[in-house]
Amino acid sequence: MAITIKDVAKQAEVSPATVSRVIADNPRISEKTKQKVRETMESLGYYPNFQARNLVAQKTRTIGVIMANSTTLAFQNPFFPEVLRGISVSAHNSQYGIYLSTGATEEEIYDEVVAMDQGKRVDGIILLYSRVGDRIMDYLMKSGLPFSVVGRPHRNADTISYVDNDNISITKQVMSHLIGMGHKRIAFIAGGIDFVVSLDRLEGYEESLAENGISFQEEYIVKQDAMQQDGKKAIRRLFDLEDPPTAIVTHDDLVAYEVIGYLEDLQIRVPEDVSIIGFNNHALSKHLKPPLSSVDICIYELGFEAANLLLEKITDEQAAPRQITVSSRLIERGSCQGR
Repeated sequence: MAITIKDVAKQAEVSPATVSRVIADNPRISEKTKQKVRETMESLGYYPNFQARNLVAQKTRTIGVIMANSTTLAFQNPFFPEVLRGISVSAHNSQYGIYLSTGATEEEIYDEVVAMDQGKRVDGIILLYSRVGDRIMDYLMKSGLPFSVVGRPHRNADTISYVDNDNISITKQVMSHLIGMGHKRIAFIAGGIDFVVSLDRLEGYEESLAENGISFQEEYIVKQDAMQQDGKKAIRRLFDLEDPPTAIVTHDDLVAYEVIGYLEDLQIRVPEDVSIIGFNNHALSKHLKPPLSSVDICIYELGFEAANLLLEKITDEQAAPRQITVSSRLIERGSCQGR
């Protein structure tokens, strides 16, 4: 026979209304009473019907998390499990669940967001990316559904709650590190140019060259499309130049791993022949031979703070949008060598 609220109330020596208020985490109930009722619920094996409670409150206590592309592809990158870890801890602290997007294409993901909103499936949404001209962000701004973003929005940034690193500044620090080691021919392997993070890092790369009196060379830029079509060919073309690079900056450690493999095939040594630095400081990077120098962007904190920002908006619809800059730092390891 199922345990009821009345059973809990009788055992805890309180009224059924008090038990209901404890379940709803009503601030009028003292912490002592809450603890007593919760302990009684646990000892009796009582599990509240949150669905019924949420119907009354017109809340789902669920937040939607939207990937930039299909979930299958996203989880191949260590960034996403780590950012989700931060989100889940914040959500758990506020007794919220998570609803992940599962669309395989941009169109499917857009339709999924519309369904989440209009079907009242979530109380708010976190976008795990910021894309130039993104339909989903445009929709959310018009819909009124609370949302936050991991990444600086391309437009109207001051009206949106978001969390990001200072990607221009940290890229300039990476470049200064390499230039200080004597490198002047530095290649940059970029991410997708429709993502704001990629544009910011490319801007930092170009600004650093200009500030150090080094001319920008278009042939030192390897675009994401070239890497996806034939990465080995793209790297070979780079080192077939009359003046090949002596250092490479990649937009993600995963790309650095790929590049190092191609360099080995070309019998180009790291760091003796070319230095390399990645971004995101994935767990495997310190175990490579040589260990990969990388920028730690504090992925967990990005997720945790993005969820906090969203929960602020859900709790207080009048809350002003906030922007948080999470620190980042270059972790120096063994993949760089002076010239």
